[in-house]
Amino acid sequence: MIETENAVKKHLRMLGNSSKENLRVKICGITQPEQGRAIAQLGATALGFICAPTSPRYVTVQQIAAIVSNLPIDFETGTCCDRIGVFVNADLDLICQTVELGHLNGVQLHGDETPELCDRLRQALPHIELIKALRIQSVAALEATHRYQKSVDALLLDAYHPTLVGGTGKTLDWSALQQFCPPIPWFLAGGLTPNNILEALAYLHPSGIDLSSGVETSPGKKDLNQVARLFEILQQMPDISQRDY
Repeated sequence: MIETENAVKKHLRMLGNSSKENLRVKICGITQPEQGRAIAQLGATALGFICAPTSPRYVTVQQIAAIVSNLPIDFETGTCCDRIGVFVNADLDLICQTVELGHLNGVQLHGDETPELCDRLRQALPHIELIKALRIQSVAALEATHRYQKSVDALLLDAYHPTLVGGTGKTLDWSALQQFCPPIPWFLAGGLTPNNILEALAYLHPSGIDLSSGVETSPGKKDLNQVARLFEILQQMPDISQRDY
């Protein structure tokens, strides 16, 4: 708890009254209420909760609800940061139930879900942000993104791994993605850390970034000093709020 408070206080002192930037920052794999609250205070615009039981970062719907109930409320908007449930080939009813009981406002599909399933989910949850993650093994794999662009609100590009679906620490080939410019917002994921985020954003212009293992000490346990460092580094980009997304 002392580490949490010190990291947050130090970060807020350094940022002062700087304005929020357009780049969305999603920290995924949240498992602890105190860390979720601290990361939201540090500046995360979204928190991700892994709802796949095989993941070492898995949290139950009860755990999600406990974390969400502890999040700080923005006095201007009356809301907290976005809460995204991450599912892998899950049953549609389970997704809907988790969204309701966990007080989520977004769903990320990280498996082999079809555009047709996305359409069904959109009908069932019309007011929920729907994100489709795609694991990119080559530039040719980007063709698959076209199939989802009318069915979801945003895309997420993650690094391919033959057995793991996320949190692998592997990076994408950023230079090969420079022509990727979908008509809907997209997140860049895959091995992002405070050490490489500026390089990644020098190559690409995503609507948001998604970090998990790059700011952890172990799966599900975030390193708050690294999270604070991430936001300090992002603040060093004076033109980030002027970028054309």
